[in-house]
Amino acid sequence: MSEHRLDRSVIERPRGGWRTNLRKIPGNTKHLKEITDAAYTDGFFNPYLLKLKRKSKYFSDCLGPLFRWLRSKLGQNWDDVYSELCRILDINTLSGKHILSHVWGFVERDAVLVDGIFYNSKYQRQLGKWREEFYVHPETRILCLANKIRKIPPKKPDDFVEIDDYHHYRKIDGIWYLIELADREELELTKYYSQVETWKCTASKRQCNKKQIKFITAQLSKN
Repeated sequence: MSEHRLDRSVIERPRGGWRTNLRKIPGNTKHLKEITDAAYTDGFFNPYLLKLKRKSKYFSDCLGPLFRWLRSKLGQNWDDVYSELCRILDINTLSGKHILSHVWGFVERDAVLVDGIFYNSKYQRQLGKWREEFYVHPETRILCLANKIRKIPPKKPDDFVEIDDYHHYRKIDGIWYLIELADREELELTKYYSQVETWKCTASKRQCNKKQIKFITAQLSKN
């Protein structure tokens, strides 16, 4: 897609939502009554002036072309990239300013380098923690990209093997045991209500034999 149509590609899209009166949407009448009652309680005597904050329509800007355009400028000086962007968007117009606000959501201009890791200067958050993020290198002023940090799954414990909801193997002081659980119920009585609470407790514990330990070793090797 041509970069000269970048502004149209981002904002010239129909708004999403329902083409209906907001008062006909389920739940909004109840919401209006709630804020009306709050107005009476707080001393506002003109509740008919209250309006619903929620809207039935919303903007649906297409930000993919803008992200791809910024990606194509990686390795270039940010001042040159910004100057080119201003010429394409014409930031003196309302649409240009609107798209530029999306750019500030993509590009971190005040990145901080700490121990070889780039952070957001305002929130002290590592860049790339949740998604790919553009940033301006604090020394070279080059537009860079922080890749999304890959989450390492937590290591499974090596002293526990679950069989089902009521049976599992557990290693205690270097010895493996087969532990069987059972449901336990207790009636809780208060001044206002009564209820039965149920939880699992240990019913029996037996030391594992060689066959069971062989099974445990095979399960741990899979993990």
